[in-house]
Amino acid sequence: MARHGDLFTASQLGSAGRADTPDLPLQASQLLDWQTRLAAHQQPLWSNQAGGAIQVSLFAGSPGTPEEIAKAFNPLQLTPQALSFWRWPAAPQQGAALYLVTDRPAGLGQPLLLYVGETGQADRRWKGEHDCKAYLAAYSEALLKVGLGCQTSIRFWLDVPADIRPRRALEQALIQLWLPPFNKETRSRWATPFQADPA
Repeated sequence: MARHGDLFTASQLGSAGRADTPDLPLQASQLLDWQTRLAAHQQPLWSNQAGGAIQVSLFAGSPGTPEEIAKAFNPLQLTPQALSFWRWPAAPQQGAALYLVTDRPAGLGQPLLLYVGETGQADRRWKGEHDCKAYLAAYSEALLKVGLGCQTSIRFWLDVPADIRPRRALEQALIQLWLPPFNKETRSRWATPFQADPA
């Protein structure tokens, strides 16, 4: 029996929780349903931000626990950048950061928060290998194959602690609140089918 949020039933998923794409190509209706279910969870969170959220500082005078900060934080306050930002001659961000990857599907009327990550080196983290990059490539390819587009972008929150423990605590609070499907902590909830081919 499929759980709430599942795109596929257990019999349609392999042992790694991945859809067997040669036998089960993703259809537009399946992808739209997956996006709609994710949007249903995230819609109240986006709605809470519509009234103009406060800019949150995690240093002196912080408003509270990581969970309280996560609830007050508005991802849309951050400037979106192309996912290829790391190829620019000079990165626009440096140092410690949280980063959020979003998509803005044309038919939903709201963004989807796909991934939350943390880094001590915002100018270097996205270079090279990264699980989320593989998920995003597979996600984009699946949508394009069925004639659906995507408008993915990445946003950096630079006003975060340089110390890794509080930064990771905030990352986890955001993940638990938004349940972004490409984070390892939440992939099984959404039965995320967008994985790179196994090695």
